Amino acid sequence: MISRSTIDRVFESARVEEVIGEFVQLKKAGSNFKGLSPFTDEKSPSFMVSPVKQIWKDFSTGKGGNAVSFLMEHEHYSYPEALRWLAKKYNIEIEETEQTNEEKAQMNERESMFLVSKFAKDYFHDIMLNSNKGKAIGLSYFKERGFREETIKKFELGYCIDEWDNFTKAALAKGYDLKYLAATGLTIVKENKQFDRFKGRVMFPIHSMSGRILGFGGRILTADKKAAKYLNSPESDIYHKSKILYGIYQAKKEIAKQDNCFLVEGYTDVISFNQSGVENVVASSGTALTSDQIRLVNRLTKNITVLFDGDAAGIRASIRGIDLILEQGMNVKVVQFPEGEDPDSFAKSHSDTELKAYLENSAQDFINFKVSLLLKDSDNDPIKKAGVIRDIVTSISKIPDGIQREVYVQECARIMDISERVLFSELAQLLKKGIQDKSKAAKKQNQHQQDPNQPPPEYFLEQEQAQMGLVKGGQIASQKVDQLSILENEIIRILLLYGNEEIEFSEEIITVDDEGKETIATRKYLNTVSAEIYLHLQEDEIEFTNPLFQEIYVEMIHQLNQSEKLEIDGLINHKNIEIAKTVTSILMDEEKHQLSNWSSKNIEVKTALEVMPKAVSDVIFNLRRILIDRLVNEFLEKGKEYSNEEKEEIMSYNSLRIRLSEKLKRVV
Repeated sequence: MISRSTIDRVFESARVEEVIGEFVQLKKAGSNFKGLSPFTDEKSPSFMVSPVKQIWKDFSTGKGGNAVSFLMEHEHYSYPEALRWLAKKYNIEIEETEQTNEEKAQMNERESMFLVSKFAKDYFHDIMLNSNKGKAIGLSYFKERGFREETIKKFELGYCIDEWDNFTKAALAKGYDLKYLAATGLTIVKENKQFDRFKGRVMFPIHSMSGRILGFGGRILTADKKAAKYLNSPESDIYHKSKILYGIYQAKKEIAKQDNCFLVEGYTDVISFNQSGVENVVASSGTALTSDQIRLVNRLTKNITVLFDGDAAGIRASIRGIDLILEQGMNVKVVQFPEGEDPDSFAKSHSDTELKAYLENSAQDFINFKVSLLLKDSDNDPIKKAGVIRDIVTSISKIPDGIQREVYVQECARIMDISERVLFSELAQLLKKGIQDKSKAAKKQNQHQQDPNQPPPEYFLEQEQAQMGLVKGGQIASQKVDQLSILENEIIRILLLYGNEEIEFSEEIITVDDEGKETIATRKYLNTVSAEIYLHLQEDEIEFTNPLFQEIYVEMIHQLNQSEKLEIDGLINHKNIEIAKTVTSILMDEEKHQLSNWSSKNIEVKTALEVMPKAVSDVIFNLRRILIDRLVNEFLEKGKEYSNEEKEEIMSYNSLRIRLSEKLKRVV
C-alpha cells in the first residue's frame, strides 16, 4: 500500500494540465485550457482544465476530477496505479506499507492481464539483449534492418525463443496465472498442453497512449509459407486492434508539438521514421483505418498526413480511410513515395534531411491526390471521368464544415474543368441522401430485434422522454424534481466557493412588549459564510438527505473545527473518488458559467459576494420550508384524528411555513 506521505507528495507535484496534456491537445482559454473530450466524439471542445484549481471537467459526459481521477477514467487505472504513474512522471520515490490479503485479492482481471503483458514485454526484451539465442537471432535481425540500440530500447523490441513453451514456463515460474496468460493470448492452451503463441518471432510491444502494454505484434523469421508473416495478439479485454495505433505512446508529445501526425501502415515504418528524426508518426498496423483510431489522433492535432507506398493497387485499397478522416473534421494531406518504395525503405535510403524535405515538398491536398490517382484510369473516357468527379464530391460531402466543403468544391471545379453549379448540385444530392440514410439507420436500430425478454427500444425512449418531461399522449409527462437535493447541492457550492469569505449578514430581532405589540429590528454582524451556514443547520439539526453531500459537509465541518478554515485541496484530492469528482464538478461548473467582462460594456453587475447574504438566507429558508412541508404532509397523510397537541404542532408548522414564504416572497 502506498504511504500517505507519498500520496501527499504526488498531489503536491502533479500538474493537471501537464498530465492531461499528454493525452489531449489543450489550448489556452483565458485562465483555463480547453480541448476536445477524450471520452466522446465531439467537434466543439467541451473539455476544460483549470490550472489554478488543478481540476478538470468534461461537460459532454459530466465527468470531472483531478489528475488521478483523469488517469482512472481515461486509462482505466486503479487508484494506486494512477498514483504510481504520477510518481514515475514526477520522479517521486514510492514508500509503501504492507498490503493486506484483502487488498491483494482486489486486483481484478484486467489489472492481472496488464501485469502479465508487462512481464512479457520485459521478458522478450531481456531475452533478446542478454541471451545467446536472443542476440544471435532477434537482435541480429533488428540490426540488419538498420535499427540502432537506442531505437530498439525506445520501442522495447524483443524476441520470443523458438521453443514450444519457453516463455510460458518462465511466466508460470514467476507466479503468473495461466488463466491470464491465455486471456492475453500470450499462451495458447489446448487440453492439457500449453505453448507460446509467438515462438520464434521478433516482438513489437503495442502501447496504450499512457504506455501500458496492450498486446504484441510478432514477425516470423523463417521462410515457413504456412505461417503468417505477422501475428498479432488476439482481441481481449485490454487489446482492441481497431482502437489503438502503433507508436502513439512514443509519438503523442511530438504530434502535439508539430501539430501534425504522419500515418503509415507498419511497425517498421514507424521505427525507421523515429530513427530518422520524424517522431510524430503512428501506424494502423496493417488494418483498415477506423474511426476510433482517427479519434486518438484528433485529440492531439487536427492535421494528419497519410503516407502511401508507391504501389498504386495498395493505395486504392486504403484510400477509403481518407473519407473517414474527413468525417472527423480533420485536415488531410497525402504523401506518395516513389514506385517500389515504402516509408521504411525510403527512410533507410535517404538522409534525415532528405526525408524531412521530401515529406514537406511532396505533401498534397487530398483532392489533388485523388484526381491525379483516379484520372490515370479514366483514359479520357467521359463516363469514367464523371465517375471520378462523383468519387471526389463524395469525399467532399464527408466534411462536416460547410465553408470547407465550398472551398473544396471550388478547387475541384478548377482542377476538373467543370462548373461549380453542377458540383454543388451533386453535393446537395449526396448530403440529402446522407441525411436520409442516417434516418433510415436510426429507424432500423429502433426496430425490436433484441432478446424477447428485454424491453423494446420504444420502452427506453419513453423512459427518456418521461425523465425529460416531454410530450406524450397529448399531455406533458411531469418530472418530479428533488428540490432538497438541489438545495443541498447549492449549499455545498456556496461553501466550496465562498466558505472562507467574511461578509456582513443581518437578522431580524422580534421583541414583544407587555401589550403584545411586536417590534422588528435589524441586527448586522460579520461572519464567515461557512460559520453562518453551519450555525443555521446546527440550530435546526438538519442533515443532508443526499449521503454524498452529507459526507462532504461533515468533512468541511471537520476542517472548520481543526483550523477554522476550509481547505478545498483536501476535498479535490480526497481518497474517496466520488467526493473528489463531485467537488471538482461543482467548481468547474462555476468556471464555465462565469460572467463575461460586462464592465467593458459599461454594464454594472453585482459581484457574488455582494449578493451572498441573500443567497445564504434564501437557500437556508428554502431548505427549512421544504422540510416543514414534508413534516406537515406526513401528519396529514396519516388520515386520523389529531390530538390537541398534534393540532397545535401542525398550526405552528403552518405559521412558520407562512413566515418563511413571506421572507422568500413566495405565494403559499
